[in-house]
Amino acid sequence: MTENLTTPTTTTDLDARPTAGAPGATARGAAEPSVRAPRRAWFALAVLMLPVLLVSIDNTVLSFALPEISLALAPTAAQQLWIIDAYPLVLAGLLVAMGSAGDRFGRRRMLLIGSVGFAVVSIGAAFAPTAEALIAARAALGFFGAMLMPSTLSLLRTVFADREQRRLAIAIWATGFAAGSAFGPIVGGVLLEHFAWGSVFLLAVPVLVPLIILVPLLIPESRDPNPGRIDIVSIVLSLAAMVPIVFGIKSIATDGLDATGILAIAFGAACALWFVRRQLRSDSPMLDVRLFAKGSFGGAVLVNLFSVIALVGFLYFVSQHLQLIAGLSPVEAGLALLPGLVAMIIAGLAVVPVARRVRPRVLVPVALGLSASGYLVIALFTDAESIAPIVLAFVLLGVGIGAAETVSNELILSSAPPEKAGAASAVSETAYELGAVLGTAVLGSILAAHYRAALVLPASLTSAQADAARETLAGTSAVAEQMPAGIADQVLASAAVAFDGGVVLTSLIGVGLMLGAAVIAAVTLRNPVQASTD
Repeated sequence: MTENLTTPTTTTDLDARPTAGAPGATARGAAEPSVRAPRRAWFALAVLMLPVLLVSIDNTVLSFALPEISLALAPTAAQQLWIIDAYPLVLAGLLVAMGSAGDRFGRRRMLLIGSVGFAVVSIGAAFAPTAEALIAARAALGFFGAMLMPSTLSLLRTVFADREQRRLAIAIWATGFAAGSAFGPIVGGVLLEHFAWGSVFLLAVPVLVPLIILVPLLIPESRDPNPGRIDIVSIVLSLAAMVPIVFGIKSIATDGLDATGILAIAFGAACALWFVRRQLRSDSPMLDVRLFAKGSFGGAVLVNLFSVIALVGFLYFVSQHLQLIAGLSPVEAGLALLPGLVAMIIAGLAVVPVARRVRPRVLVPVALGLSASGYLVIALFTDAESIAPIVLAFVLLGVGIGAAETVSNELILSSAPPEKAGAASAVSETAYELGAVLGTAVLGSILAAHYRAALVLPASLTSAQADAARETLAGTSAVAEQMPAGIADQVLASAAVAFDGGVVLTSLIGVGLMLGAAVIAAVTLRNPVQASTD
């Protein structure tokens, strides 16, 4: 007989079960005795961290594979960004819908279906023959990845009824997600040192095999006995909101302020408004947007969103600088980011005891201020051979984001009523994935636009060579290999100046993002117990 992960209960509806000691845990709001989770719960958490790590690694692992992919498949600048963004965009659009499907059909079942599908599509992506095929494979990975994630964070609210245990479990989850994003370039660097670019996709297979074996052994099936209906219109609207907005941002960054970009953003905004109105009018909304009425909830979600935008945007341009300008091998470039990864993990766990004594509205802004200083280091000290400033910047960024996300995720779950734990976790994960999309869509597009505008090329290049060089930094490197030594050096020097000029601009924007998130945190974040009584 399968052992339950929580104290004995008569229902399999894990998400609907009140959490002892949590806000709103009883009808009168009185605190119940905390219930310590058994050892088996921690083993279950370890298993559930596998998809968390995989999904987050997939957000950034392509950053280091991008130069080789650009040389092998010759994507345009827009295709290069879509190769990165197709995955988190589809994932973000479907997370809430897949969470609803898990409530109806079984969360463990959806986790297993997603694992098998993700592994199969990963194999296809590894051998994609064209940029278009790789973009399609990345979108399919987002579809199956959305099945993997919704059960992970919501499980923490229900399995770990004790507040202190839950805070530690959330710290592990948040640190795993953030560290996975940072670990992606390191994994990519090691793989690319010895294998072709497709190896970064094949990584999913050995990670998911133990998940498929251990989930049925450690995690009981659970579903909502009274699930809401599957709202196809809301699913379509959520995608129709995000895709045009991201497309519009890319279009404006690439081609300037034109009708195409403006109309795309306006259409996406209209669909977003329609989606919100539909949720407010529904008796069983796919996403309970009323959760955002709590300042601590909405503020914590925005902190997560801005933090991931900053992290993914940073990794997008730093990975290219280290390899294509500083001349490091993929594994050397990955190892240069290792101190920041270690700092992120330590900060995410070390902040747990600090959070017991320091209010979130103080702790989180301080952490985000450290992240802003990391971007400032990049803006002030980056040059063609700079490595030490990048290492220092990533340490500062990692400490700030690791600490801030642990606290903000705990606030997201604690600010929502226990019966809304599933919806709250879906919102948190959606913020992560949307942040991953915007990190490359906004910062990446601004960098690409500056690069094209600032790049100065010799007149001796053909029009085809000039067009290829202006598309991406990897394209410039490929063109330089076809030139005589003197002209090649001139092209590469101009590319380094143009690219790092864009890095300075995007870094200053990153400083603004982090400081903006710090202000939001200082204004909105409150103690979750206080928030629950508002």
